[in-house]
Amino acid sequence: MTSPTIELQNVRMIFDNHTLFTKVNIAVGKGETLVLIGPSGHGKTVLLKIMCGLIRPSQGDVSVEGHDFLNITESKKQRLLCKMGVLFQKNALFDSLCVTDNIAFPLRETTTKSEVEILEICSRFLSSVGILDAKDLFPDEISGGMQKRLGIARALALEPKIVFYDDPTAGLDPITSRQIIQLILELKKTYGSTVVAITNDMNRAYQMADKIAMIIDGEVILTGTPQETKFHSDPRVQQFIRGEIKRPPIRDAND
Repeated sequence: MTSPTIELQNVRMIFDNHTLFTKVNIAVGKGETLVLIGPSGHGKTVLLKIMCGLIRPSQGDVSVEGHDFLNITESKKQRLLCKMGVLFQKNALFDSLCVTDNIAFPLRETTTKSEVEILEICSRFLSSVGILDAKDLFPDEISGGMQKRLGIARALALEPKIVFYDDPTAGLDPITSRQIIQLILELKKTYGSTVVAITNDMNRAYQMADKIAMIIDGEVILTGTPQETKFHSDPRVQQFIRGEIKRPPIRDAND
């Protein structure tokens, strides 16, 4: 059996004496898509940032492609980071750069490719996400859906083997959301990437995931495949996926 692409063992995260989660054990296989769900403020983005090396956990082990991600040399870590692409929740686009230059930025900073090669790559990825006609526009001149597509194109420009998506359909209408997830799936198939994504839209989670994990009350519950998640026995999972409001018990007036 091959080792997981990403594996967390007994990971614990504490902020200002507050334990966000503890004893997280989770593995993501090569070419697999893991979707993280759960109430806001329970640590989904923090867990994603631990996986991609932006945050160091308080305790525990993190391995990427079989390497101890927390204790390897800086040069080895940089080589692993170059295999990763990240789409941040708010896209993190450069407002002062046009669409093409947003994609070109990581290529210019981290590769030795010629300008001709870089522009060819930019055009290819803009075409793959369907916004080639906007190549000379600036982020504030394109729609939210187009900005999301641009963020995806930039995240994939280095052809990473591992891609992290932090709520890729946040703020988008249902039709655009479905199209964005379909695009993510098509690009994943094209490049054979491993994907970790966050979403609170269960329709999109079911559309995207090979397996789902829920973060709640300091726990990470591996709920399984979309079908297994729909029938998971934990009442907190059922409450979340059904969008039910947890109401306090009605007390007798004489209590």
